[in-house]
Amino acid sequence: MANLKLTDVSKVYGGEVEVLKDIDLDIKQGELIVFVGPSGCGKSTLLRMIAGLEKISGGTLEIDGEVVNDVPPSERGIAMVFQSYALYPHMTVRDNMAFALKIAGKSKEEIDERVNAAAKKLQLTEYLDRLPKALSGGQRQRVAIGRSIVRDPKVYLFDEPLSNLDAALRVATRIEIAQLKEQMPDSTMIYVTHDQVEAMTLASRIVVLDALKNNGHKYSIGQVGTPLELYETPNSEFVARFIGSPAMNLLAGEIVGTGETTTIKTEKGSGTITSNVPSKPEDMGAKVNIGIRPEDAVAAEGDDYAYSGVVEVEERLGEVTLLYFKRDAPEHDPVIAKLPGIQPNLRNQRFALTADPSKVHVFRNGVSLLYR
Repeated sequence: MANLKLTDVSKVYGGEVEVLKDIDLDIKQGELIVFVGPSGCGKSTLLRMIAGLEKISGGTLEIDGEVVNDVPPSERGIAMVFQSYALYPHMTVRDNMAFALKIAGKSKEEIDERVNAAAKKLQLTEYLDRLPKALSGGQRQRVAIGRSIVRDPKVYLFDEPLSNLDAALRVATRIEIAQLKEQMPDSTMIYVTHDQVEAMTLASRIVVLDALKNNGHKYSIGQVGTPLELYETPNSEFVARFIGSPAMNLLAGEIVGTGETTTIKTEKGSGTITSNVPSKPEDMGAKVNIGIRPEDAVAAEGDDYAYSGVVEVEERLGEVTLLYFKRDAPEHDPVIAKLPGIQPNLRNQRFALTADPSKVHVFRNGVSLLYR
C-alpha cells in the first residue's frame, strides 16, 4: 500500500485552457479520500492524472516518495474502477476477474487463489461461473471492484462507481464498499463522487474542489478535512453550501458586537443574533453573511430573530418536514427550515427563525471568520 503526494499539480488543455491549478495534497496509507465538487470541476480529471490516463501539465505526483509523472499507468501499481462496469460480456465472472493476472503471466494456482479470495470478500463466490448478463447492476459493480482487488495494487481509484445504480442498490453497494475498506484497512483508496451521502459516510477525509476567485473556469482545493470538520467548520461559503443537504441558509447582516462571540444585526431580522465565532475590534460594522443550516433553524421565542418569512412550499418526507420560505426575489435562494418528523400544515404561515450561537456561522467576503 502507498502514500501519495501531489505538489502544485495543474492541468492545461490545448496549451491555454487551465482547468486545475495549485493542487497540493498528501494522502496517507490506509486513507479513503473522496473528491467532491460541482460538475465540471475536474474531479475525474484529477483521478485520471493520478492513474496516468491524463498527462500532468505541471507539478509532481509522488507515490511512496517516487515521482511518477512519466511512469506509464501499468507501472504505477494503481487499479481503477470506472463508472461503467467495463466487463467482458463473453467471459464469466471468474475469467473477468482473472484476466489481468493472466496477461501478467501469473500461474494458475496464484490466479485461482487471488480470485477466490476476492470473491469471498465481495460475496461473489456463488456467481463465479455466471456471465455478466446474469448479474444485477450491484453484482456487476462488485465484479469490477474484484477485478481491481486481485491485482493487489498500491492504490485503488473509484470514479463514481455507484452512479449507474438505482437508489436501493446504491445504498447496498455503498455499505459493501465501507465493509470492504474495513477488511482492507491498509489499502489506500481515492473515490470520486457527486453524492454527498457517499462522501460523508465513506471518507476518511473529503477534498472539496472550488473555483479560484476571478477565474471561474479554474479549480483548486477549497478545503480538506474529515466529513464532520467540513460540516461543522467550513472555511468558506462555497464549502458551507456544498456540504450538507439542503444547503446552508446565508443571510446578510452587519457586525454590531465583537469579541469572543460576535453579534450580528441581520437585514431580515428584528434585533440581533449571536455567534460563538470570535471577531476582532476592526470587524465592527463589517458587512457579513451569517450561515444557518436548515436543521439548526428553530422558531424564535422573543423579539430578536435572524429571519422572518412566510412558508411558501412544504415538503413532508416522514422523517423530516422541509419548509421553504417565500423568496425576496426570484434570483435569491429560498430560506429553508428542516423540522423533525411530521408537522401540521404550515403553509402560508409566518415564522421567525433563529439558531443556537454554537450553530451560527459568520462569513466575511465569502471566508469564515474562523479561518482568517
